Amino acid sequence: MRAKSDTVWVEARAKELGFDVCGVVSAGKFPELEHTAEWLARGFAGEMKYLSDPRRRSADGAFPGVRTVIVCALNYNTSLPRSTDVAHLPKDGEPRGWISRYAWGDDYHEVLQEKLSELTAALRERFDEPFKARVYADTGPLQERIFARYAGLGWLGKNTLLLNQRLGSWIFLGAILTTLDLAPTLEDGVLPPPDLCGSCRRCIDACPTQAFVEPYVMDARRCISYLTIELRGAIPGELREPMGRHVFGCDICQDVCPWNRRVPANSHEEFLPRTFPAVLETVPLKDRETENMELLSRSGQPQT
Repeated sequence: MRAKSDTVWVEARAKELGFDVCGVVSAGKFPELEHTAEWLARGFAGEMKYLSDPRRRSADGAFPGVRTVIVCALNYNTSLPRSTDVAHLPKDGEPRGWISRYAWGDDYHEVLQEKLSELTAALRERFDEPFKARVYADTGPLQERIFARYAGLGWLGKNTLLLNQRLGSWIFLGAILTTLDLAPTLEDGVLPPPDLCGSCRRCIDACPTQAFVEPYVMDARRCISYLTIELRGAIPGELREPMGRHVFGCDICQDVCPWNRRVPANSHEEFLPRTFPAVLETVPLKDRETENMELLSRSGQPQT
């Protein structure tokens, strides 16, 4: 195993590349990974068949020969209103839908992968020994939040998300699986961060579709994020009204969490809301028709 100073260097380099938090954990089979089979047997995964992939039960399943998992996190919180702040809505009577905060900016998979690839390149410059590495950014058979817990990044909250004492749950998680043998962030005998949810159950009580069957256990089939993103069929009738104005994802269980009250706004421009110019509303109809005809002419398509 390499010296602890190497792990400290990895964590510092990750922050230089823009990550808010980084931790290192030795690959292993953690208790939470074993609980997945029971959760699947209860049917809580719904149509998400990929969650049954047996490789998800260990880091070695995702990347044979792995010895170390480097887990990095990016804060995606903003200072803009939350889904529960209805007072900010315009009084124009127009119908409006809520899009989950994580989808406001650039594709987080790509942002994470780019930064993780940069960190992997830095590892190759730092260590002379040959090693293998693979990057995951919510893109493979890996339960990042569980490895994040044992890397010291936080605890698993009652809403099933990773909670960090400083960043709450507004974090994207990515990981580098490598054959390098790095010292873990938490030394032998040091337990992961304690569960600080206490007696609070705001996330459970606030869920309009009652997706939490008990603390720390979610029935994804009732989760608004599942219903608006993962489900390919019709949304069950009894859940349509409780979903309210949510059209893509849901932030309610995060918006009501006390640990998310004082999370700083992120400094990553990639996660700020995208804006789209209202071109069709500003270009006169005749000009639009002329422009469309020119585009068709250049494309070689027949004009009708």
